[in-house]
Amino acid sequence: MKIYIANMGKEMKILVINSGSSSIKYKLISMKKEEVLAKGLIEKIGSKDALLEQKTFHGKKYKDAREILNHEQGISLIIEMLLNGEYGVLKNINEIDGIGHRVLHGGDKFSNPVLITEEVKDKIRECIPLGPLHNPNNLKGIEAMEKVLPNVKQVATFDTAFHQSMPDYAYIYGIPYKFYQEEKIRRYGFHGSSHRYVSEKAIQTLDNKKNLKIITCHLGNGGSLCAIKDGKCIDTSMGLTPLEGIVMGTRSGDIDPAIIFNIAKKLDMTIQEIDDMLNKYSGILGISGVSNDMRELIKAINENNPRAILAMNVFTYKIKKYIGSYLATLNGADAIVFTGGIGENSYFPRELICKDLENLGIKIDVEKNKNTILGKEGFINKKDSNIKILVLSTDEELVIARDTKDIIN
Repeated sequence: MKIYIANMGKEMKILVINSGSSSIKYKLISMKKEEVLAKGLIEKIGSKDALLEQKTFHGKKYKDAREILNHEQGISLIIEMLLNGEYGVLKNINEIDGIGHRVLHGGDKFSNPVLITEEVKDKIRECIPLGPLHNPNNLKGIEAMEKVLPNVKQVATFDTAFHQSMPDYAYIYGIPYKFYQEEKIRRYGFHGSSHRYVSEKAIQTLDNKKNLKIITCHLGNGGSLCAIKDGKCIDTSMGLTPLEGIVMGTRSGDIDPAIIFNIAKKLDMTIQEIDDMLNKYSGILGISGVSNDMRELIKAINENNPRAILAMNVFTYKIKKYIGSYLATLNGADAIVFTGGIGENSYFPRELICKDLENLGIKIDVEKNKNTILGKEGFINKKDSNIKILVLSTDEELVIARDTKDIIN
């Protein structure tokens, strides 16, 4: 398994890895036609009943529970499954030409994807204080893969990289400047691969016109908006961490920081308890008391649940405010793009977000919007809308695979 011979001149296959604290998501992509050959997920790493699921392009599905004690075991199992005679898609391990990793935080050290070296790993470690929950686990995936496939080139694509084009006045916080100089506390932004992918797709859809101004809305359980001019990020809603910005599934989004001190004093909550509350128990879940799942929220709205209605109104209002601010930032826009689990599949929030924005040149076609769900893409604006409204499917793994292909070539 540890022997590798360059697969030059043949169909290039890239394995994309997204390594979490107790999970590994993966996709094997054939770059010739950018087809997914297999995708899978390992959950509950570190336990005796870890779960493995894999689906292949020829319809084979595998699901099993077994002991997986660490990431190296998990990575080895992924390779085993890809080579499995019945459920796999590879005949030989040498068919894997490169490995692409999603890394959450690159700080201000990385503005592009990079070939992984010892120096790059050291820099990822230096960014751990900025991404304490994700970067260590991203490194586990990288180092586990190095042990299993030591001679295959690996590439890191950073969630924060796309946003490194933000001007300083957009990323500096209004706190003493020394905190930026000494601790690198600034706005970084996330979902960069998604914003990059759908903005490039939107530019193609709009006939590759130059100097386009686009507002991308990545809406899922986590969500962020991005103001993009001529293919570059000018501003984005998330900040030092993914907690800043719009109201999300379980995250609060923007709040008055004094709320933290007020809660700490009055309720005698620790910093960790408040951190958990803002990240895990706030947002749509915290307001509605129902769920952070948009489908469950809409079901409760249809049953006239007042807090569910309030949660939806807060969610869409915050997004509407960001769109308004980005129209000011960009001095207008050519298009607004909706993507992500909610952005692609739920027409009701899109309708509320775009409602009553006619004076800003945004006119949504209600019927087109209702019919653009479940994998459908396209324009959902009225013909006389000055700003186009697009629903586009995102593909962050494909971005990582393309980056990996480009770099190892």
